[in-house]
Amino acid sequence: MSSSVHEQNDASGERERGDEERHVATASASNPGGGPPSHPTPSSGSPESEGTFSRLLRTLYFVLWFLLAPLLLACLTIWALTPPSGLEHEGTLGWLESLVREQPVPLGIALFAAFEMAFYAVRFRLPLSRHAHPPLRPDIPESLRTTFERARGLLDEAEIILARNEKAIARDLSLKEREKLRMELERLRDTMKAAPFNEEAFLEALVQADGEVDVRLGRWRKSEVREYIESILVAVAVAMALRAFVVEAFKIPSGSMIPTLMVGDHIFVNKFTYGPSIPWTHARVWKSLPPERGDVMVFAFPEHPEQDFIKRVIALPGDKLEAKSGHPWINGWEVPHCLVGTYSYSEFDTPTGRREGDLYIEYLGDEAFLTLYDHSGGGSDYQGPYYVKPGEVYVMGDNRNNSHDSRLWFGGQGGGVPYENIRGRALFVWFSVSDSGMAWSRLGAPVMGRPRLPQHSPQLDGAMAKCLRERPAQTNPPPPTFLRGEGE
Repeated sequence: MSSSVHEQNDASGERERGDEERHVATASASNPGGGPPSHPTPSSGSPESEGTFSRLLRTLYFVLWFLLAPLLLACLTIWALTPPSGLEHEGTLGWLESLVREQPVPLGIALFAAFEMAFYAVRFRLPLSRHAHPPLRPDIPESLRTTFERARGLLDEAEIILARNEKAIARDLSLKEREKLRMELERLRDTMKAAPFNEEAFLEALVQADGEVDVRLGRWRKSEVREYIESILVAVAVAMALRAFVVEAFKIPSGSMIPTLMVGDHIFVNKFTYGPSIPWTHARVWKSLPPERGDVMVFAFPEHPEQDFIKRVIALPGDKLEAKSGHPWINGWEVPHCLVGTYSYSEFDTPTGRREGDLYIEYLGDEAFLTLYDHSGGGSDYQGPYYVKPGEVYVMGDNRNNSHDSRLWFGGQGGGVPYENIRGRALFVWFSVSDSGMAWSRLGAPVMGRPRLPQHSPQLDGAMAKCLRERPAQTNPPPPTFLRGEGE
């Protein structure tokens, strides 16, 4: 019995030693350089434990370096090139400032694209980059990471050129030249896959393959400079298309819309609201007209179409509009209003630098908005009546006693805005610069919606809240029930 047990133990020991020798042999084969064999680490490096965290870091990398950083740099550049109000420089700086003032959005998009390409050029050296890009072979030296990626790009570029220009390449290159090109590309692929990785062979194959691609496919190959220029041109073209059909930026040059909009505000205008216009024509892709009462819209000034105005829509086709002490009456119905209090604001073209007036909330259609009746504005006791023609709307500025609007156009006879002059409806303030510097509190301020004072005025908050709570039930005027000329 004991003998058999001893023999079994000897046999078991021989099997264990054989297994151990096979294990060592396998480890030696996988670790030819000697040293301790590598073993899988516990859960600290496993995909299960690091997956969510790695995805978070990868998302953070792209958001930080390819969204937030280029956007911030583009905005800071636009801000730095925007001169203070009333200050004009000459020469190249003046030309740049004028360009920024007139076209901030297309220039901002071009700057965003340029900064994004700059970050892309150094993408492997940015913080968090190792979490974002496809993993390379673990034996690739850190110093060769960018070069290895360039080799990948060269192979992809060659494949695209060969696929797109197959007939032209077969016609212009001999069979020997095509074969030589194929061999160098295959050689590069082999060195990139070889185990262990041979740095010297890889670099030599990359130089040879790059030379072959440049010599054989150079006429179809885009230079890096050309790619950058094309990317910038595409970004500018997209910006101009967005400006023409979707959204456009405008600067507020005067105080006619105070307190809704201040001098120096830059706003976005939605050109889809009323149907995007086709450039250099009066036609629209589709029509959604007329605007609604209470809309704040940008339009070409009817007397001088090269100038853009921004006002609030008050009266629609067929309406009779009157103004009594600045307050609008539509079809004999007074637009409801609620007194908030006295509001003062800065106006740097006045001797004192300060102006004040009575602040009201008016209710028209679905909108409630702030209006100002300046004490020094000298508004007329009565203006009108004005009859709105088909195909146009009448507009007024929210600063009722200091606004050149429909009541005063055409020598004081009054006039409307033709539909074809309408650019779009105002959205929100995206940038604001006053004489005292950047107006941070104005950023993101909506032009329509819930009324909001441009400056914090706690003494008016209670009255504003009360006016908004007590919104009248009837905020739409009656339909016109008269013929033009009645009551004149």
